[in-house]
Amino acid sequence: MMPGTRKLCFVGLLCAAGLLSTHAHAQTWPTRSVRIVVPFSAAGTADLLARIAADKLSAALGEPFVVEDRPGAGGVIGQEQVARAAPDGYTLVISSLGSFIINPAFTPVPLDPFKDFTHIAYLGGQPNVMIANKDLPQKTLADVVAYARANPGAVNYATISFGSQTQLIAVMLQTAAGIRMTDVPYRGANLIVNDLMGGHLMIGAIALSAAAGQLKAGAVRGLAISTEQRLPDFPDVPTFKEQGYPELVASTWFALSGPAGLPQEIVNRLNVEVVKAMHAPDVAARFAREAIDTKSLNAADFNQFFKDEEMRWTPLARRVAAEARAAGEGPR
Repeated sequence: MMPGTRKLCFVGLLCAAGLLSTHAHAQTWPTRSVRIVVPFSAAGTADLLARIAADKLSAALGEPFVVEDRPGAGGVIGQEQVARAAPDGYTLVISSLGSFIINPAFTPVPLDPFKDFTHIAYLGGQPNVMIANKDLPQKTLADVVAYARANPGAVNYATISFGSQTQLIAVMLQTAAGIRMTDVPYRGANLIVNDLMGGHLMIGAIALSAAAGQLKAGAVRGLAISTEQRLPDFPDVPTFKEQGYPELVASTWFALSGPAGLPQEIVNRLNVEVVKAMHAPDVAARFAREAIDTKSLNAADFNQFFKDEEMRWTPLARRVAAEARAAGEGPR
């Protein structure tokens, strides 16, 4: 055998051994505890979904899945930990529309949502709802739009944080309807609901879960919800879509991701178990109470969904950020 040929064979054997080793590792995974990093504060939707997934995955895969909250810098601190971790399936992260797609359009971050991560499975999402003071003379979304069209800037609306999806939805409504409203910045959904009930605000855009109790009690009025169809638990709240705004079908979603280069066998196995977990009867009952939806997407379909969401929201977020900078505004 020629020396060059022997060298090529040796390199080929090394590559084959590496591939076999990776495949064998994926086949036996997991053999120890798996960490799920939540890059947000505890007690939020991301933390809730992470703990539901961790409990179900621990039972299904026979090793503990441990949730670790690592908030800070809009999610970047926890995300960086995972991006730097070995792609062996033992360090995962809760990704989201806000932290992976919308926030980077407003504030540059040192991570790329596609180059630095492997996206695994959709966990759940919450629709947004536009609510009004129950005594507001404008009883419907059409009434609010008509009033805003006749009185530019006279309608005040509250959203949470600069660059949130709720803010973007309000911007989309104004663009689609050809109106101008006045944005009132708030730091929490509960503050918005309280001020709506107190008559200090006209309307607000927040996650449905933050207003569910007040909507059911009639303490605030639901003008529109960002779901495809009306929800059985909120039959009196019409959708944006049925009122002529199909582009406002949206959800603030969370997902499970890992470092770049995660073996496909591990990705597929996790995806199957996560989809199964999110549709378990006890989880479905809890999701109904919390106004959380989920999707049965395999790994490939979820990655396409992720890319579609990036294409949908990034241009709008960049436009809003540019307009804010031009007006001398910024994160609040």
